[in-house]
Amino acid sequence: MDQITLSPRHLHAFTEVGFQIAGRGGAAGAMRALREVVPLDAYEFVAYDPATGRHRSLFSDGYTRVDDDAAEEYARLAPYRRARDLRVPLPMGAPGTERYFRRHLEPYGWRSGLTAPLFLTEGGGDGRYTGLLHLNARAPGAFPAGTGTLIGAVSPVLAHVTDLSRCVVNPVGVPPGFHAAAFDRNGDRRDVAGAPHSAAVAAEPAMAGLAREFIDSRELNRRGLWLDATGCWREVRLLRAGVGPHGALQGAVIAERPCALPYELTAREIEVITRVALGDSNPQIAAALVLSVRTVTTHLEHIFAKLGCESRTRLTTRALAEGLCRLPV
Repeated sequence: MDQITLSPRHLHAFTEVGFQIAGRGGAAGAMRALREVVPLDAYEFVAYDPATGRHRSLFSDGYTRVDDDAAEEYARLAPYRRARDLRVPLPMGAPGTERYFRRHLEPYGWRSGLTAPLFLTEGGGDGRYTGLLHLNARAPGAFPAGTGTLIGAVSPVLAHVTDLSRCVVNPVGVPPGFHAAAFDRNGDRRDVAGAPHSAAVAAEPAMAGLAREFIDSRELNRRGLWLDATGCWREVRLLRAGVGPHGALQGAVIAERPCALPYELTAREIEVITRVALGDSNPQIAAALVLSVRTVTTHLEHIFAKLGCESRTRLTTRALAEGLCRLPV
């Protein structure tokens, strides 16, 4: 393992990097601190999106132009893939990177560069790959020996900047005890920061369609009941959210937890309540559920008694407010 000798100046800068990432300074604050010990003129964070399997430029500073397609092009270079496997920074101009360097950097006056693959280190073990960081300078040979080692040492902290799997802005909040997953309109799924992952939602293909329908609706939130593939009833909340880089994409959080049916309602009564909330008449409910009209009437009498409702309007209002309808999944 490389031996790193740090001056008080280096230690201060590295501490400040962590402070900025953990606080409100974010990437910009972290890079201001890093500039105290690394002579860089420009930087670019490139995120790896596990939902799509692709790289994309997240944000940058100091460049007059950033080519959106260049991020994926660089990530596919064999020298970078080797550097990623070894988890070591790669200097620009290294064998196999010359063509990329000539196309995307030299024409704009950049003469030195270093790229660090970013891996989260959680619990002291090997972490997850989240993307990469480009550093560039205009002076040839601007980065002295040991710069790669220094950047490699601080890269696990910087990896939080490009962690898109947990980049979900949820202004409402997932209720305590719920597991959750987030979707964008394309059906790409992401984890929700601060909430346990929902394996049940992830395993249900129809959830992506439910999220898309909710995103396109005018609703701010929705509640309902879901009978999953194992026969377990789950209480479900749908919440509007921003997902992806900086929460820039319209999305939905689907949160769930196992539950018993409320008010001692039966599964059939839940079906009847759901049809009433859709505005169906008793004959329409009977046809949809393959029941007699008399049986539907009996179910409604039981439902009214259990919920203390005296009309279909009151029943619909309460069912929607309390999430007593079965979701279409």
